[in-house]
Amino acid sequence: MIILGLILLIIGMLVGISLLTTVGGILIVVGAILWILGATGRAVGGRKHFF
Repeated sequence: MIILGLILLIIGMLVGISLLTTVGGILIVVGAILWILGATGRAVGGRKHFF
């Protein structure tokens, strides 16, 4: 999710489409939150690991 967000963010900046930049930024933030919660051992959505 973080990688997809980063790709969308870069494409949005290069092409100049603000929607892609916004969606990419949101995906990066959500992916980082899920990654941190999963790394601390907290169950996310009923799972110990979020892939």
